[in-house]
Amino acid sequence: MIQLYAGLVLYGASSALLVAAGLGLEPWNVLHQGLAELTGLSIGAVSIVVGAVVLLLWIPLRQRPGLGTVSNVFVVGLAMDGTLALVPDLRSLAVRVPLMVAGIALNGVATGLYIAASFGPGPRDGLMTGLHRRTGRSVRLMRTAVEVAVVVTGFVLGGTVGPGTVLYALAIGPLVQLFLRVFAVRPAPAGTAVVATASPEGAILRP
Repeated sequence: MIQLYAGLVLYGASSALLVAAGLGLEPWNVLHQGLAELTGLSIGAVSIVVGAVVLLLWIPLRQRPGLGTVSNVFVVGLAMDGTLALVPDLRSLAVRVPLMVAGIALNGVATGLYIAASFGPGPRDGLMTGLHRRTGRSVRLMRTAVEVAVVVTGFVLGGTVGPGTVLYALAIGPLVQLFLRVFAVRPAPAGTAVVATASPEGAILRP
């Protein structure tokens, strides 16, 4: 549980760092930012609304959400808005470029944390795997199609596409693969058991 919620909070914080850097966002946040510009809502609030709508799309796809799925909808958006409230307005590229790199790296750490906790995928990831199962098309194709669609839509609405978007696309796969291994929940050692004899006083720990 700690790993799950730490990952979700850090994911929202990492997304906020990319917003603050202003050099390009990850695909879904391009859409969220575009919708925020259109509606006047905060980007975190838009993230929550879009996450809830995407979760409703799981119903015809017969996907089952977990605790992590539902938590993802709310925690990430709240963490994003909270972090943005703390980060000052930045104008210097000497600060924005390292902030962009830090945001992408932290996003990889956060994704590894919450996925490895095994409480269910995020609503957007579940949408892609659900489309894969229903259509028979590859996950890679479904992910590419969905993310291209949200990036184009978000850009048209005013979302930020830039070098950060490209760097994120290139780096996030290897980063997540690395941190999934780092944060994988390890099973209890095999062969360890508590064996009770006739009386509680005789209980022993046997290897």
